[in-house]
Amino acid sequence: MPIALTELVAETDRYLNASKIADYCPNGLQVEGRVQVRRIVSGVTASQALLDAAVEQGADVVLVHHGYFWKNEDPRVVGMKGRRLKTLLVHDISLLAYHLPLDVHPEVGNNVQLAQLLGLQVDGLLEPDDPKSVGLVGSLPANMMPAEFAEHLQRTLGRQPLTIEGDRPIRRVAWCTGGAQGYIEKAVAIGADAYLTGEASEPTVHVARETGLSFYAAGHHATERYGVHALGEWMAERFGIEHRFVDIDNPV
Repeated sequence: MPIALTELVAETDRYLNASKIADYCPNGLQVEGRVQVRRIVSGVTASQALLDAAVEQGADVVLVHHGYFWKNEDPRVVGMKGRRLKTLLVHDISLLAYHLPLDVHPEVGNNVQLAQLLGLQVDGLLEPDDPKSVGLVGSLPANMMPAEFAEHLQRTLGRQPLTIEGDRPIRRVAWCTGGAQGYIEKAVAIGADAYLTGEASEPTVHVARETGLSFYAAGHHATERYGVHALGEWMAERFGIEHRFVDIDNPV
């Protein structure tokens, strides 16, 4: 049975507490399509490739982590943005996007989902004094050497991480999916043995080398595939509709 778009959006917004989380983009319904929803196609980013896959699969809604209308983005509907929006509007497909609400959620969030996948026990927040902290800290069931943890990441995520090996075995791990390499010094401050994120920048390497912390950049896309997939499955079960996750390859 189909579900009304308005009901699906309202219930999902409540589930993710979307209105309470300040962000760099609008969360929730970004493009409005047909009023009834039978099938959702989800993916990490609302790229043209994902939209084309959604059209091919007869989606009523595209659900993503990275949507549109970011702060300081060019507001003109031209070029790539125009083509993407035209695809949605011509085919009457809605776009639902959840950025930070999907990073921090305690059940379907990117960071919690990554922990479950890697077998990490969640012990608390990366920033323990900030209830809005995105990153988490936890522990492995048993110590791993830095090279072993890199191999674990490669097997689990299907890509080789950029690795800076630290000077000690790893038990306590801090992590934050996506482009969160700037949090590395917070990981140092809480005494983590390793910090895991999606991307790296030039200063990150020096911080890791000079503190003895193991650092892993396992891919922005690769670390953020799991929250949107889990949210799509929650929506399918909650509303009795169909969900398909489409993984558009991205090496970053």
